[in-house]
Amino acid sequence: MEVKEFKAKTVDEAITAATLELGISSDKLQYEVVDEGSKGFLGIFNSKPAVIKVILKKSLLERTQEFCDELFAAMKVETTVNIDFREEDNVMNIDLSGSDMGILIGKRGQTLDALQYLISLYVNRESDAYIRVKLDTENYRERRKATLEKLAKKIAYTVKRTKKPVALEPMNPYERRIIHTAVQEVEGVTSRSVGSGMDRRVLIEPEGGVRRNYRNDRRGGRRPAPAQSTVDANREKKADRADMPKFGKIEVSQNND
Repeated sequence: MEVKEFKAKTVDEAITAATLELGISSDKLQYEVVDEGSKGFLGIFNSKPAVIKVILKKSLLERTQEFCDELFAAMKVETTVNIDFREEDNVMNIDLSGSDMGILIGKRGQTLDALQYLISLYVNRESDAYIRVKLDTENYRERRKATLEKLAKKIAYTVKRTKKPVALEPMNPYERRIIHTAVQEVEGVTSRSVGSGMDRRVLIEPEGGVRRNYRNDRRGGRRPAPAQSTVDANREKKADRADMPKFGKIEVSQNND
């Protein structure tokens, strides 16, 4: 934060001078009246100019630039930070470049995600409105997106063929959305997020759920249920007849012994 003084015959003229030099409107000017000035005797003798003290507050982009420079200096990673802030959309794109960006990307982009989260916390602490921060380097985000889309479709077709669900590795919300969108392009399969916290991941499964044709056996295991036996349609079902003994025919001896 920088302070600068402006002098003029009156306070209003000092404010006008400050707005013209700084290129901002008077309603956005932060100032303090140091001396209201005086005209002196007959407007000639002992006159004093009005003095205002203007507080020059750096823009959000400038403050973010300084924060990033200090952050990567503390990490001892030589990094050039380029910031594109679209105020009308409340989006801040930050691109990093340097000789060893693999350190800032980390395994599957985890370090890059952590840095993006940290910078986002700072930016939104300094801003009245919510700003969406996107951190990238060497076009990693786009390359990662293409890889995830290819992986999602490959697994989706496998699930469609085998009718067996497949759970992917844990991912952040942004990457899970990429997977869900890609799976929607494959008919016969669906996806949903399962788990919680750092273990939350995408489950790809057949539409309508997984068909299970199992039953429990006496040993506590699970084995497929036997196929239903077919009955010969020409076979006549046995029925009790009144003219036939229930327990078979009884032979009666004709001997009178």
